[in-house]
Amino acid sequence: MERKVEKKHIIKRILPGSIAEEMELEPGDELIRINGKKIVDVFDYHYLTNDEFLEVIVKKKNGEEWELEIEKENQDDLGIEFEEGLMDQYRSCRNKCVFCFIDQMPPGMRDTLYFKDDDARLSFLQGNYITLTNMSDEDVERICFYKLSPINISVHTTNKELRAKMLKNRFAGEALDKLQKFYDAGIEMNGQIVLCKGYNDGEELDRTIRDLSKYLPLMKSLSVVPVGLSKYRDGLAELEKFTKEDALAVVKLIESWQQKLLKEHGTRMVQPSDEWYITAGLPIPKEEQYEGYPQIENGVGMVRSLMEEFDDYLAKVSGDHKERKISLATGVLAAPIIKALTDKMKEKFPNTEITVYTIINEFFGPDITVAGLLTGQDIIAQLKDKDLGDALILPNVLLRSREDILLDDLRVKDIENALQTPIRIVKSDGVSLIDTIIS
Repeated sequence: MERKVEKKHIIKRILPGSIAEEMELEPGDELIRINGKKIVDVFDYHYLTNDEFLEVIVKKKNGEEWELEIEKENQDDLGIEFEEGLMDQYRSCRNKCVFCFIDQMPPGMRDTLYFKDDDARLSFLQGNYITLTNMSDEDVERICFYKLSPINISVHTTNKELRAKMLKNRFAGEALDKLQKFYDAGIEMNGQIVLCKGYNDGEELDRTIRDLSKYLPLMKSLSVVPVGLSKYRDGLAELEKFTKEDALAVVKLIESWQQKLLKEHGTRMVQPSDEWYITAGLPIPKEEQYEGYPQIENGVGMVRSLMEEFDDYLAKVSGDHKERKISLATGVLAAPIIKALTDKMKEKFPNTEITVYTIINEFFGPDITVAGLLTGQDIIAQLKDKDLGDALILPNVLLRSREDILLDDLRVKDIENALQTPIRIVKSDGVSLIDTIIS
């Protein structure tokens, strides 16, 4: 939880027509104080700039200090963007969780892939999940003071001794006391459980759901996801893969809690990720069970959402007899679902041939089945001699945010060149899937 005490807040951009432009502020200037107070991060900045009268001290690029007096409407923004969106150094995680996927990464990848984030501010800003172990009492007080809500929490278990063991942090159990402080302050929370066989499943999972249900209605949702196991686990805790029978037991336990909580509180609260249903060979639940998909980013309801969007759009879109030959590659988990969906297109698009290729994750190991962890080298190796038709469709979850680079630093263009086939990137929704196929 290391942080520079004197963090410089350097202006990156001044928005046209803004108050900051009127005050002749420029990129490269440094914000020093607002109303006599130093700024730790973006939350201090937004809180302090909500006042109607501001005294702002700025250090210009030439070293001069300007003291500006600004009168504005209460909610008017100054129009400043900073070099670092958080306005502070990111706080990293110092736990050694038995299930941590970053510890299962091979050597030699780009540095950013090894960074373990555990910053409560990013929980609010970006939806990241935090363990609470790297938070000081001051951090908790700031969250409650600024009403930063919701906070996304990696709970894993409410058994304090077991949590300390799983996170390999002797303070991990005591950190759960912060849940009560958030609850008392009216802070909404979302929870996450990474389930590890022989650790926090079975009776421990039952206990955790029971304990967290006490925080309703402020505990808005709770996801249960299976641990991901790569082949790079030398020196790490021995963890077993969940079997079909295990998955059936997990779904049965969670659904029993859903029925109980729905009856008593009007919400199911806890949701198994899609992988449990697929592993168990069970049908994906109906849309209403997901209660608005609050944890879709954790793979909870992603399949159902895709199916609903696909069917609705396919019913509306006009068919044609245009000849197309399209290939689509995805991970083991999604491939059968994508194939079942694309098969439905044959009636409206009889001359569109769609081949779905299942990519085995050789890079991380075959137990990693999600599309988001596929690499360019696996895609190239497994499709090299295939007939890919007019274009190859790849899911956007393969790519680094807002860039065209994959986990192994290969770019979309590299795959195109290797396979000699145009590539189309598709978003993870049913409308985009159909549009990308027929475009």
